[in-house]
Amino acid sequence: MERDDQLKLYGVVADRLKVAHARVRTLQVPEGVRMALTRKLLVITAAAKHDLADAARRLEWFMEDLDEGRYPEDVHTDGSP
Repeated sequence: MERDDQLKLYGVVADRLKVAHARVRTLQVPEGVRMALTRKLLVITAAAKHDLADAARRLEWFMEDLDEGRYPEDVHTDGSP
């Protein structure tokens, strides 16, 4: 039973990551902000390989930030602070 729950969570996280990437791609923000958001999503994706529950929580927080319009600020297009 636990394995089935784990597989379901993988599916949910994978689907939400796809949605999050699509949303970031369509945002009308400077390229540096888009790059910073994409890096956050890549970190969440990598975390899912080691701690799925933590990655799911982090993705939920990420999506809440997107919903509220909370984006990284003062990000330059070359990635420097």
